[in-house]
Amino acid sequence: MAVLGAPLRTLRALLRELRHAAGRHYRDSPAYRHVLAAFRAHRVTSEKLCRAQQELHFQAATYLCLLRSVREHEALHREYHGKGERSPEEVAGLVGFRLPQQPGGKG
Repeated sequence: MAVLGAPLRTLRALLRELRHAAGRHYRDSPAYRHVLAAFRAHRVTSEKLCRAQQELHFQAATYLCLLRSVREHEALHREYHGKGERSPEEVAGLVGFRLPQQPGGKG
């Protein structure tokens, strides 16, 4: 199993991904409130030691991986998704070529 890192770093990264997903008003979302409440409920204090802290941290890291992957997938899909049939001139321009000129001034 990979090392999880610090829980605070995971929390900040998770909130950053929620901000990307939810937009400007991400603090009003139920997901934001749930993540903060879960991290606050499972923190280690001097009065108690929470056994489920590592479990919560692992679940948060897994959810963070999911959010990042979905965001990156959408970006790749937008960039490389087919836009229908293209003309030969446009395809040649995409790969850095120019079509030869037709004799008689055509093309």
